[in-house]
Amino acid sequence: MPKKPSPVAPAPPPDRCEINVFDPKKVASAKKLMPPTDDIERMSLIFSCVAHPTRIKIIQALFLGELCVCDLAQVLGSSVSAVSHQLRTLRAVRLVKYRREGKMAYYSIDDEHVRALFALGLEHVRHR
Repeated sequence: MPKKPSPVAPAPPPDRCEINVFDPKKVASAKKLMPPTDDIERMSLIFSCVAHPTRIKIIQALFLGELCVCDLAQVLGSSVSAVSHQLRTLRAVRLVKYRREGKMAYYSIDDEHVRALFALGLEHVRHR
């Protein structure tokens, strides 16, 4: 009976270390800089919320200033109901805020952090 060749472990992908060792000082430093779990979870919600083209368009439109739901629906070529749904999602993570004036609801960017976050995101997309 012929002898089977001994199995050879497959080479790791080129984007991975070939050996499993770590630098304890770097690991400790990275752990020390890690934000609390609650902050990470809230950040995750914000990033997942803006991972939708319509919501990005809404925020971009609001950079010009306050707009009512009907204005935003016209800008996006969408229904008032669909825009309202997206605005509720954005409001839940405090990316936008609103105020009522009579029968109108006007939306705006919640604060300058949102503007900075999006400016950096756009800068990153355009970089290369």
